[in-house]
Amino acid sequence: MKKFLNRLHNGKTKAGILYMQYAYDLRKELFRKSIHLCTVFVPFFLDKFYYLTLILLSFVLIVYIISEFLRMSGKQIPLLSSITMAAARKRDENRFVLGPVTLCGGVLLTALLFPPVPAKIGIYALALGDGLASLVGKIWGKKKIPFTGGKSYAGSLACFAAVFVSAWFCSSSVTTALVLAFAGMSIELLPLKDFDNILIPVFLAVLCRFVFNL
Repeated sequence: MKKFLNRLHNGKTKAGILYMQYAYDLRKELFRKSIHLCTVFVPFFLDKFYYLTLILLSFVLIVYIISEFLRMSGKQIPLLSSITMAAARKRDENRFVLGPVTLCGGVLLTALLFPPVPAKIGIYALALGDGLASLVGKIWGKKKIPFTGGKSYAGSLACFAAVFVSAWFCSSSVTTALVLAFAGMSIELLPLKDFDNILIPVFLAVLCRFVFNL
């Protein structure tokens, strides 16, 4: 009887630890992706204050890179270093957190290289498609897609839907939106780690510009 109670207690303890770990990871992902999703407002500011928005994005990128190098050398910058660590994934522990660099870099490149409509579609795909794919996958993505590094069916469908809606809103073409949604979902499925933040907006903007003449 005592052995049975010990096993039951150990089982509950293990389940509790796993639940706490899941809750902790989910909070981190929600915080991290809330920053990611904020890039959805960038096209609006680009329309209103194009050069000022580019300058501010460049400033944020430079400040972040400097702060990360300082953090890696043991010097903490108040607030900024705390935000970085609060949003960092487990794979980023004791390393330069690259995600914000590729996120900001992807937005900047897309805004600089392409006309307004392709740039909007690319940035929306990054903000909504990639952002919601991660969140939905974390919460509901129990069924994983083989050979994708842990990507889920639920997350991929969320990515497809988000890119389709945003592309349709910008292009008014169902065909264009379907192609872009499939392309965005396919890139998001690749095990690119943080570099999908660059590839998704740039590649979709290229499709918009040179295939669909937007």
